[in-house]
Amino acid sequence: MSRFLRVLTAGLVFAGLAAAAHGDGLAGSKGVAVTAGDQSIDAAFAARAKHLNLKSASALVISQDNGHALYAKNTQAVVPIASITKLMTAMVTLDAHLGLDDRITISEADIDEIKNTRSRLKVGTTLPRGVLLHLALMSSENRAAAALSRAYPGGHAAFVAAMNQKAIELGMWRTRFVDSTGLSSDNVSTAEDLAKMVAAAYHYQPVRNFTTDTTHAVRLVNGRILQYRNSNGLVQNPSWHIGLSKTGYISEAGRCLVMQAEIASRPVVIVLLDSWGKKTRMGDANRIKKWIESNSARQPAG
Repeated sequence: MSRFLRVLTAGLVFAGLAAAAHGDGLAGSKGVAVTAGDQSIDAAFAARAKHLNLKSASALVISQDNGHALYAKNTQAVVPIASITKLMTAMVTLDAHLGLDDRITISEADIDEIKNTRSRLKVGTTLPRGVLLHLALMSSENRAAAALSRAYPGGHAAFVAAMNQKAIELGMWRTRFVDSTGLSSDNVSTAEDLAKMVAAAYHYQPVRNFTTDTTHAVRLVNGRILQYRNSNGLVQNPSWHIGLSKTGYISEAGRCLVMQAEIASRPVVIVLLDSWGKKTRMGDANRIKKWIESNSARQPAG
């Protein structure tokens, strides 16, 4: 589907949600949850949703306290998800209980022939599985993610099958995976499905640790040290309390960001898909943070 048609479709979906927010679906007594699509909406937050002007085409903010959405925009639009895929890659790898110290050598098969992206992991580089997982999650290293699927029992095809099976188990009914990197635009999902994936991935300690690590140094056998940074600059911001983070980008998906964080003492899952500007997804995340903090301050005690 072309980017124009995706945006047009998403706009039509949002028009329906916006209409509901003004009286047909999201409005209700303060504190009473109502529904839009598959999602229960916190009415107290929905009443003030018009004050949150997000630039992402799809957005969802879930309160983990009760599972209610604080904000929902185009949550059922099926769109490419880019490297958000790597959260599923991590869960499938960890579910297999493969040795994280097992060494895997980057091969020609791991080279990106879809987008022709570059990598500092040259063919012939050998690293422990755990290090490859760390780099795939923290810095979105594509060759690392490709090598993880290739080294899976049964190879890449078995790995992708396990990804899709895991999606079914999590109730991600509108999700499909074809590769472990997210470079293919055929890896698609919805904001609602990705909220489920983030919530599930949060239960894996290595995922929490690796996705929120700010930097990581890798020493190669020749003594050279490669320095990697987190692709989400917000993890370095002391005003944020982030428990899980993953960014994603390909042209078909736009800029994407998913996080688990604690805002105003409330654990939340944030999903932002198809942001146009390079910094828009971070700007949207900060707008959400301020909006929740402002609304939480207005909540009556008791």
